Amino acid sequence: MKILIVDGQGGGIGRQLAEALKRAGEQDVTCVGTNAIATAAMLKAGAAHAATGENAVVVACREADVVAGPLGIVIADALMGEVTPAMAAAIAQSRARKVLIPVNQCGNFVVGVPAGETTASLVAKAVEAILRP
Repeated sequence: MKILIVDGQGGGIGRQLAEALKRAGEQDVTCVGTNAIATAAMLKAGAAHAATGENAVVVACREADVVAGPLGIVIADALMGEVTPAMAAAIAQSRARKVLIPVNQCGNFVVGVPAGETTASLVAKAVEAILRP
């Protein structure tokens, strides 16, 4: 299974996903950051392959079986403008299964996410969904 993690800003959610997937025994995880800081965080966390930027997202989505990251990766201009329309479209249109972590920030709220749910618990649920056949 080809797992792609996409994240931006500081790469915190992507880093947690990469760490958890590595602990679960997944050795072939690719990460793409919308910026170099996010990429470095995910690579340090154990991703096997890494790249940065719009074209890297577009290319990596072509081969992925699963794309995971914060919900904003499928929304143009999300993550404080780091997600370009081309990135959002490539992820949304990819044949890959998407595992998106809801993040209630910047005045946006995802209905159905219990108040007080921690990022760690959401990441754990995401890993379960990624590894589920």
